[in-house]
Amino acid sequence: MPQPISIRDLMPRAEQVGALLKARKETIAVAESSAGGLITAVLLAVPGASAWCLGGAVIYTRKALLGLRDIREEMLSGMRSSTEPYALFKARIIRERYGADWGVGETGAAGPTGNRYGDAAGHACIAVSGRVECAVTLETGSSDRLANMHAFAAATLELLVENLAAD
Repeated sequence: MPQPISIRDLMPRAEQVGALLKARKETIAVAESSAGGLITAVLLAVPGASAWCLGGAVIYTRKALLGLRDIREEMLSGMRSSTEPYALFKARIIRERYGADWGVGETGAAGPTGNRYGDAAGHACIAVSGRVECAVTLETGSSDRLANMHAFAAATLELLVENLAAD
């Protein structure tokens, strides 16, 4: 039987993110989708997170994204969900809207099936926007929704640590 997945498993990386941001007196905001709020939840589980985590939003659908202030359909022209450009767009928008130093965007298909664009379950695109920007694609090859959400959050935290430490 597989081991239960716990938010505690994500805490060491979240603590690293918090320590890096706190030391630099910088802030972060998160726009996530298929991780379902897990990225924001684990960041907020770090004691003292209010000093560096401004908040997050679960933007699960295009309709939800278009519901944000000043987001128009033409801004998304030629862009579809579950892609690196879309994840980067979300990272930039959430950083701007929250007035944060760093923004995170996540989009994908947690499972148990893929999305309507043909991406398989376990597909996620993650982006970071700040003094540096990058986007990556993760393919877990799994249809386990909960395990994928955990993997998406873990990959996001890892990407954050890499970019915050490198900058």
